[in-house]
Amino acid sequence: MNEKLIIQKTLRVPVSTGAAGDGTPVARQLDAALLDVGFSASRALLEHVGALAPGPAMDLAVTVVTAVRELVGDHVQHNAYFIGFPDDVPDTVEFWTDRLRAAVLTGGGTATEAQLREAVTSGGVNLLDLPGYGTYQHTYAELLAAHDDLVAAAGDRVTLLRLGDTAEVETTRLYLALAGSVTPHGEADLAILGELAVACADGPQPAEIPVRENRAVLNGIRLVLGRPLVAVDTTTDVLRLACQVSDGDPSLGTPTRFRAFRRPERRMLLAALDQVVAASPAKLGDVARYAERWKRLGERLHPHEYAQWPHAQRVFAVARGERRVPNLAGRAEAAIRSGAVAPAASVLSAAPGLLLRSADRLLRLASAAERTTVVDVVAGALGSASGRVLLSLREHVDNRLTPASVRMYASRSRNSWVGPDERPPLPAELVAELSALLDAEIAARLPEPERPLLVDPEVLDVALPLTGKAAEGGFAVLPRGSRASVSGELLRFFTYWRQSSRRTDYDLSVLLLDDGFHSAGQVSWTNYRHDGVVHSGDITDAKNGATEFIDVPLTVRGRYVVPQVNIYAGESFDEVAESMFGYQTRTRDQRGAPFDARTVRARSHLRGQGRVGLPMVFARNAHGWQAVWLHLYLRGMPSFNRVEGNTFTTADRVRALVERRYLTMAYLVDRWRTKAEVTMWDGRLPAEPVTYVGIEAPEGLPAGSETYTLDRLSELIPG
Repeated sequence: MNEKLIIQKTLRVPVSTGAAGDGTPVARQLDAALLDVGFSASRALLEHVGALAPGPAMDLAVTVVTAVRELVGDHVQHNAYFIGFPDDVPDTVEFWTDRLRAAVLTGGGTATEAQLREAVTSGGVNLLDLPGYGTYQHTYAELLAAHDDLVAAAGDRVTLLRLGDTAEVETTRLYLALAGSVTPHGEADLAILGELAVACADGPQPAEIPVRENRAVLNGIRLVLGRPLVAVDTTTDVLRLACQVSDGDPSLGTPTRFRAFRRPERRMLLAALDQVVAASPAKLGDVARYAERWKRLGERLHPHEYAQWPHAQRVFAVARGERRVPNLAGRAEAAIRSGAVAPAASVLSAAPGLLLRSADRLLRLASAAERTTVVDVVAGALGSASGRVLLSLREHVDNRLTPASVRMYASRSRNSWVGPDERPPLPAELVAELSALLDAEIAARLPEPERPLLVDPEVLDVALPLTGKAAEGGFAVLPRGSRASVSGELLRFFTYWRQSSRRTDYDLSVLLLDDGFHSAGQVSWTNYRHDGVVHSGDITDAKNGATEFIDVPLTVRGRYVVPQVNIYAGESFDEVAESMFGYQTRTRDQRGAPFDARTVRARSHLRGQGRVGLPMVFARNAHGWQAVWLHLYLRGMPSFNRVEGNTFTTADRVRALVERRYLTMAYLVDRWRTKAEVTMWDGRLPAEPVTYVGIEAPEGLPAGSETYTLDRLSELIPG
């Protein structure tokens, strides 16, 4: 299992420890099979497979092909409702009339127009229940037989797979990278971290675990195994741990129903609490924020039974309101309410991260006389805050010179709220001063490169991965706000879902927006065609899986193309057995089946709290088209969501994200120019070892080179 996971996360194939022999025929088969799904094997990988005995070679080849097919979504059958799609898709009204005629004529004969009108106006016909509607009328094999093989094009994707170390070494490397990450992970990576933590419990451990949710995951494993807990230094760390082992939310974004704890587990949790409070009683100030959850946890831990840990008992006394402990945020808020903004900043200086996250508000509220003091306090806190907080503040101030046309708040669950930006802008000289201070601190924390930097220009528009919570897992998925150039002449979107237990109808749709973010048309199950954009047909049941496609020629007149997935009925994105979104690019003359892995540019999971998924937007500028990642979900309605019903809310969110200035990899590269030689990758291999930064690393870099590709970009965020 770890081998497949490693391949999907790192694009490295662990070496096999199987017997040596002649696996050359298997290596040739592997090379061909990989090319069929848009991958290629490095020379070292093919040589390794070729040096194995046929049995181990075949086992490794099967693992590799299975892993990459799942990665790009080729492990399922992507059938289309209209067998000839993108050709032979009827006009929407013509199609509905045909289905209605079939319903009226169940006994045979010919239906008149009057009979059809009577059937509709009588209210006795549910259009979605018409004969043959919403279910495949042909098999996947019949669809493939109706299409020629894909016409290969020079722009088809080829992703390189490399040979790694042994599975044990690769597992440990991935575990240490995830556990020691300076940025939070999304749900998928937290689950992977939990799996790896079990396998690596007795191996090397990270020197530091900066992200508290990572600590909760690791300590959850250690609690169950009866191992000593690590890096518990706040009361909230214990609460996160209790949520984690109760299959709840360690980020504390949503309440958790705590499970019953075994007596040894209760002792470990209470002992950890006691130690934290004994070392720093002021940390009781964090308890009130989550008082109700502490009360519920106390019902499970029975702290009154453990007199040997009196400091732990104080935690629950604070939660019940029997003791009052002021916290920093409360003291600062009281100072602000009294008009003492500079003293409020001084109070918050004891918590540098909280101070920097409050900097905008403090500077807006400060009088002219206080502003210099607030800036000095903020400057004094820069050296103590995490690099992620520094970069977040740097991006924030870069967007505060003028009010935003639309202000959007995105939660950790990728839901969002949009409203007017009523904040007064920050003065230009203040923004410049803060930016200079932040730039200097961030540059000072970047490591001194041991080799020249070789940078792929394609990575420069990738938004800094400050959190994994603002993105989905998948293939070639970039952080929110990232931009990627789009080649080819035709975009093809696809969504696939497979229901768990009840009928589920997802609807792939496209909203077109003009320069002013106003609607310029839509294509969905209610409108199969518009301005050359074509829908593949509506599927309303996914017991065995279902796929919908939409083709968008890049000559479309809209400025913004917004694909979305609406839940019309049934299970949510979190409930279905599987769901995904992706896009392909093709030339106009490329023929083939609707889905071909070689043309898939990106594929992401759909796992979020909402009934409308907005994975990305495609924007046209003077240089062509770009894909901009959104990773958003709209709350929507419990059922019957349609693109026509969320046009305005979608347009507002697209505008907010497209107009926002994100810190990208270009920012870090510019900071590095003062420390190292930086060269842009032009396709030519360097003669000496380099540190390569890009989406994917080319084959043939000199020995001793280090690569930072998509799976490792977060490691470049300074601590």
